[in-house]
Amino acid sequence: MEKIQILQLGGQDWNELYTLPENVVLHHIEACEKTAGQSYDLVFLDRTPLDGEIMPLYRLTKAYTLFVTQQVILERGAAWLYKSRKGRRIEESDIQNFLLHETANYFPIPYGEKFGFSNLAISQNFSGSIRWNGNHSVCLQGDFGRELGQIAYWRNNIPVFSGQCIDLWLEYSKSPELSISLSVTQFVKGSVSEVQQTWEFTEKELDQVVQLDNRMEEGPIFVSLRACGQGELQITALHDRYSRRGHGYFLPGGERYVSSEREELFCYFDPGDMKPPLNIYFSGYKTREGFEGYNMMRNMGCPFLLVAEARLEGGSFYMGSGEYEQMIGDAIRKYMAELDFGPEQVIFSGLSMGTFGALYYGCDIRPHAMILGKPLASIGNVAANEKWFRPGGFPTSLDVLQYVCGDTDAEAVERLNEKFWSKFDAADWSRSKMIVSYMIEDDYDEAGYTALLSHLKSNGAQLYGKGMHGRHNDSTSAIVSWFLNQYSRVLAEDFGRREIK
Repeated sequence: MEKIQILQLGGQDWNELYTLPENVVLHHIEACEKTAGQSYDLVFLDRTPLDGEIMPLYRLTKAYTLFVTQQVILERGAAWLYKSRKGRRIEESDIQNFLLHETANYFPIPYGEKFGFSNLAISQNFSGSIRWNGNHSVCLQGDFGRELGQIAYWRNNIPVFSGQCIDLWLEYSKSPELSISLSVTQFVKGSVSEVQQTWEFTEKELDQVVQLDNRMEEGPIFVSLRACGQGELQITALHDRYSRRGHGYFLPGGERYVSSEREELFCYFDPGDMKPPLNIYFSGYKTREGFEGYNMMRNMGCPFLLVAEARLEGGSFYMGSGEYEQMIGDAIRKYMAELDFGPEQVIFSGLSMGTFGALYYGCDIRPHAMILGKPLASIGNVAANEKWFRPGGFPTSLDVLQYVCGDTDAEAVERLNEKFWSKFDAADWSRSKMIVSYMIEDDYDEAGYTALLSHLKSNGAQLYGKGMHGRHNDSTSAIVSWFLNQYSRVLAEDFGRREIK
């Protein structure tokens, strides 16, 4: 695992004062002048930075990773740095404990995934009915026995390293008469029978993310679901992620929202320099869970918000129940309010699946601009194209159609399309501009750009488009290049910011 890099500014070198874990490297400096080619996972200030050190420290420090001691006076530039980097005070008496026990939670490379849905197996002891709902879920109905017993398990064990903590989150629903628990067994590395330790999580504990904090040696874990009673049990997904033990999801400071149906939304907010605009970026389709576009958005220097989800195989286009969609809108407004920004100071953006999130929730906010690469608007058509136009190219689109509309027939296709277009047509785009790069022979949503053009009827609305030949997943690098160039142009022309390098 990569070592955790710490920057410490102050007169006394903490390497001489404190004991550090083996995986931590602390770089002590008495003055901060240079920033090129350096990246740190944690920054500690043990004296008040000088005016000329504020911007170098700002560039070196990631949000939520700045800690200042009592030696630091938070005035003027230091107060601005503390606020923009979401800093926290640390008492001198707590420094040693933090270095020994908390630094491990600021590891540089996050990771999250689902246990493979194809690896989910149903116990042979279950004699009730079994119904598989695409790659979304499996529904079990019948008698599960009088005592808790294994009802399902996941093949292909995953490794857990020594000293590592793993977050587990189970998506499921069940009849009130049923009781469940989650059993986890860790084997000794290299063995298929020697058990190292076990965890058992009750139904009540499963209301929250549960943690596997491995204080023993590295070894793979086997997970099974136990149940008893009579009724219906729907198993949707089991997620595992590298845990930061309460310091954020995926990234330090990453926030998690969850609906009453156990569906998750993730947001990462960086205040940047706290000047307009707020750049909001919706992650695209991906099977690896986490945020997308962090380095890209941070390089712009503006406040930014990353939005991500982890439903279905690689995302469900940010659509769901009224509660789930309200959760996304409320989160966006919360971060706008923290900055005291209005819609005219916000940019929505995304690539592929992320364009739908930007367009769909842009209808509510009506931001200054939307910067989109490979737009997808008629998601019903995306699913319908799987049969004739793009066989086997994006089967998750059929899961989205089934999940949102409850069917995959022609009527469901139209209802899913209408879900977006009715909202888009009702919005006032007179103060917004849309900047779109699209694939001319797109095999996902072949009329994505032209449909936007025909539906954009508000007086004063602006639409810029650049078409490139190819199917949806062709010329991605060219799409991204144009996407970044347009971001740079809007930031420079509309907000007086420097061009992105």
